Amino acid sequence: MMRVLGGLALAVFILLPLVQAVLLSFTVTLEKDGVAAGAVGLMNYADVLAAPELRAAMLNSAVYVCLNVVLCIGVGLPAAYALARFRFLGDRHFLLAMLVFRMTPPVVLSLPIFILFSKLGLVNSPLGIALVHCLFNLPITIWILESFIRAVPSAFDETAFIDGHSGPSFFFRHLVPMIAPGIGVAAFFCFIFSWVEVVFARILTVTAGKPITMAINAMFTFQTDIGMVMAMTCLSLLPGVAMIWLVRNHLARGFTLRA
Repeated sequence: MMRVLGGLALAVFILLPLVQAVLLSFTVTLEKDGVAAGAVGLMNYADVLAAPELRAAMLNSAVYVCLNVVLCIGVGLPAAYALARFRFLGDRHFLLAMLVFRMTPPVVLSLPIFILFSKLGLVNSPLGIALVHCLFNLPITIWILESFIRAVPSAFDETAFIDGHSGPSFFFRHLVPMIAPGIGVAAFFCFIFSWVEVVFARILTVTAGKPITMAINAMFTFQTDIGMVMAMTCLSLLPGVAMIWLVRNHLARGFTLRA
């Protein structure tokens, strides 16, 4: 009985802010266009979708998050395979060093990254944010994929090569489908970390290319339209929910295999 009550209390604690945000997103909190405050409807969502800067922020976030996931998986797969299948001096230390680097606070590297990206012309562009996110997401990607590839017996590789498969053929036709749950888990973490990141999104988008997190932050003014802010917040949750739905089977299998 106590376990059930504890579970219900935890569910209320987690879901109450979300429910409040959803309810406020349908409520007009500032009188506008003849609509009185307190009215209920889709006005806030219509205002969000009608604002060019907010639509641009959604597109920017989608672009740099997709770029980040593609780059991390594309670079992480061969790197993870090399670490899982080949032995070299300091290989385990190298993997540990990547994880230690991942724990470095982003603000520590913010100034040198801003200076470097300014010289390369990558400030105010989704590509710049995607690249700097790869810097922090790639260690996690390699660590996750390396453990999944290590779980596949090396005899599987040898059998495929004996059967006449080339390296790319074996990699894409046999290995990738076998570790698809691990790729799903890695893509999920890359997506989430990149979607909610704020530090570099603030530093690298001074005048343009602002992502959805910065667009929401800019909506807080002297007279904030809370309903509109909550509508934008709820819209920002949809890609994450969609991502979980798309990779839900891979996530379940991935976490089970990882355990």
